[in-house]
Amino acid sequence: MALPPAVDVLGVPLALTDYGSMIALMDRLVAADQRGYVCVANVHSVMASDEDPELRAALRGATVNVPDGQPLVWAINFLGHSLTDRVYGPELMWRSCAHAARTGQRLYLYGGRNQGALVQLALNLRKSHPGLKIVGGYSPPHRPLTEEEHAAVVAEINRSRPDVVWVGIGVPKQEKWMAEMRPYLGAPLLIGVGAAFDFHAGLIPQAPNWLQGVGMEWAFRLVQEPRRLWRRYFRYNPRFVVSFAAQLGRHRRSLPA
Repeated sequence: MALPPAVDVLGVPLALTDYGSMIALMDRLVAADQRGYVCVANVHSVMASDEDPELRAALRGATVNVPDGQPLVWAINFLGHSLTDRVYGPELMWRSCAHAARTGQRLYLYGGRNQGALVQLALNLRKSHPGLKIVGGYSPPHRPLTEEEHAAVVAEINRSRPDVVWVGIGVPKQEKWMAEMRPYLGAPLLIGVGAAFDFHAGLIPQAPNWLQGVGMEWAFRLVQEPRRLWRRYFRYNPRFVVSFAAQLGRHRRSLPA
């Protein structure tokens, strides 16, 4: 099956795609029962993968990595492309749920802060998208699963027969989980969307569109959750700028004179 072309940004292949194209690709993968997984990539996941071989392997093994972060869109365009917008994980999930409510696609929700938050997420999605088929959900403990729990999760998801499993357990857990679980699950598609579960459950607000558009969503989220996020942003954001500047320099030197 034809996949969107990809651009290498610091060792991670990022798809040249948009919301409509991704939803159409998801439909084709489900219809063909072709198993894969989609990672929603941002600066954090790209830079963390530089020091985490398991995360790097999960990203490189994905069917598609969509550029979720606005800085990644800018990076792709600096490398000579003309991507007009990012594919933001929460927005992709929202649009896909609206589409699934029309098509009858079956969804499973894996993640959330706790089971209560997961229930609220399912309620909000069903209320906003009447007819949406959410066939199951599970909020895992904040620790590695035991062998028994792993087997029970596989059995539960397969018994529910979803077309798409939405995964919201954060970077790098969700990428590693999808790569590990892919051989065991019958669902055609797994999609990791991180904080989308919290946003759509109403637990934390999303940044205004104008702030997202100028690449400052990270600052808004830092204000919302400073204790959890400050290390991530102050560690990885500067490193991304320096590392991508070096890649861009190499790219420009390689161009014909």
